[in-house]
Amino acid sequence: MLSALLWALIGGTVIGLLGKAVAPGDRDNVPLWLTVVCGIGGVLIGDFLYRLVFAEDNRGVDWWRHVWQVVVAAVLVAVASGTTGRSRR
Repeated sequence: MLSALLWALIGGTVIGLLGKAVAPGDRDNVPLWLTVVCGIGGVLIGDFLYRLVFAEDNRGVDWWRHVWQVVVAAVLVAVASGTTGRSRR
């Protein structure tokens, strides 16, 4: 249980930061904690969508699954940037 939580935080941080890097628009106003949440959402939703479309017959690292996760995280970061970003006063 603890290791799964740790991997979710590490994976969410990495995927969130990658998603933030490729997201369009002004991404600088999204705080780090929200980027991590978007990354965790990207991991979970991207994995779910990938499994709906493709079979589980591959060996080794499935890079396309990670591409889907980063794209979903980028969408979530873009939405978060547009709705709950920091104000620039």
